[in-house]
Amino acid sequence: MGELHTLTPGPDLAAAYQACRRINARHGRTFFLATRLLPANRRPAVHALYGFARLADEIVDDVVANTTGDRARSLATLERQVGEALGGGQPASPVLAALADTVARYGIEPGLFADFLASMRMDLTVTGYRTFADLAGYVHGSAGVIGLQLLPVLGTVGPRAQAAPYAAALGEAFQLTNFLRDVGEDLDRGRLYLPADELAAFGVDRARLERAHRTGRPDPAVRRALAHLVAYNHAVYRRAEPGIALLRRESRPCVRTAAVLYRRILGEIEASDYAVLGRRVVVPVHRRLGIAVPGLIRAVASRTLASR
Repeated sequence: MGELHTLTPGPDLAAAYQACRRINARHGRTFFLATRLLPANRRPAVHALYGFARLADEIVDDVVANTTGDRARSLATLERQVGEALGGGQPASPVLAALADTVARYGIEPGLFADFLASMRMDLTVTGYRTFADLAGYVHGSAGVIGLQLLPVLGTVGPRAQAAPYAAALGEAFQLTNFLRDVGEDLDRGRLYLPADELAAFGVDRARLERAHRTGRPDPAVRRALAHLVAYNHAVYRRAEPGIALLRRESRPCVRTAAVLYRRILGEIEASDYAVLGRRVVVPVHRRLGIAVPGLIRAVASRTLASR
């Protein structure tokens, strides 16, 4: 999609984008590595979208320093500030300045940010979900819409509406991977995103998960439940995969590499025998690079072909 309109370019806006880049590099290492495969002129927009999502995440996850009421007020303030920035007002922070420019530049639907913040509000009061159907609304707002926000930046070879369901599905797949990797950390925050009915099919409930997390002892039933959910997550990745071919050629290496990197987290969970309750599973640096370097080669080839 062609550019629409932007904030007045200048050192302040450049600094705002740099601030978002630093946030992405520090907190989203896997995602940041994949963005290096995008054309340079598209990367700042991705960093801006990530930086905004991180702002909201930090508000809702600050359960130690702030009460639920404090976090609700901070989230309401952020929502007001987003509305003002996207409406042409003075951005309240560098991240929001970069976000407003990105939304204007690529014509991103502002309602996607309202959907995202609605899911963030759910994190203040909802501590668990019974079924995948119950979880679906949260996952759409917290992750599916991020895929939709990115779609205008990445570009498509056909109608954007054709690629949209796949973009949303890939965002959902990434989020499910986060839920599986971070289940112990989420329990510490008083939340459980793994559907209760899926766990109950293997004789697992929240108390049993918390006990396994607290003691660090292997639990065969918990292992079987997590193996089932990892298999489900793999299926979501397979559902999303056809959408990569619908993106612009120069964007495909980035998205394909991000998908492979995130699926490799599932591989590390499997390799650990699903021991995710006591530690955070990560993909070792040498393996991340082993995935990213071929992606870089594909990215360079795609840009060469696109320039001919």
